[in-house]
Amino acid sequence: MRRLEVWRDAAARQFFIPARDEILALINRRYALWTARDAAALAATHAENGTVASPVGGVLEGRAEIERIYRLWFSAFPDIVLHQDELLIDGDRAVVIARMTGTHEGDFFGLPPTGRHVEVLLAMVLSVGDGLVLEERRIYDFTGMLVQVGVLKAKPTA
Repeated sequence: MRRLEVWRDAAARQFFIPARDEILALINRRYALWTARDAAALAATHAENGTVASPVGGVLEGRAEIERIYRLWFSAFPDIVLHQDELLIDGDRAVVIARMTGTHEGDFFGLPPTGRHVEVLLAMVLSVGDGLVLEERRIYDFTGMLVQVGVLKAKPTA
């Protein structure tokens, strides 16, 4: 880790910024765990009191809640694949642009399986510290996903 000093109000504050290679290793480890569909190990890449904000799960606090949502995704879409398209790292933050693909074969927040294939573009904005994800914000087109599984009808174009 390299040290970054910020001076405010004539007082020094020190922050520890993880090295780019540390963040890259964490992102690669998380990608492998997504591929293995290992909810417990994925949750372990988050800080014990970490948070995830998501259009699906709302704001999740702590590893147990984060693991619950990973399990929900993996059971609802057992063939889910995360395709990492881009990675941006700046200081202690990373943004992963990816696509999730899978077949809706299990209960998903009360929605019974439809057997439909989905492809969803998403961004994961991560704050990293001590080799773990402290905060994660997931941004994706949940409405588009609901159209793909048949819950909502797409508005016809003129």
